Amino acid sequence: MTQFLRFPEADAWTAAATAAGFMADDTLAAYTHDHAIDVVGTITRGGEYDPETGDMIVAPTVLAGFHVNYSGDLPSGWEQFLVAPKQSCRVFA
Repeated sequence: MTQFLRFPEADAWTAAATAAGFMADDTLAAYTHDHAIDVVGTITRGGEYDPETGDMIVAPTVLAGFHVNYSGDLPSGWEQFLVAPKQSCRVFA
């Protein structure tokens, strides 16, 4: 089951991943036999772009936080970052 997490910013995510033992030498152990981590990062919605040039006409809305999808037993303390999006951007297949 995918659990959706929103950390205040990227540094908070990195600190939480490090404390949980998922980081080694600045490398994330994203996929193991007991967990899967999909770092989504910053999420934007909407925006308007010129169909011919691709130039931005209206900037997209940036959603608050730094987003991560997680599957596995939730590390201690991560409950505070759980969110329930109405529509997810990505899920595990």
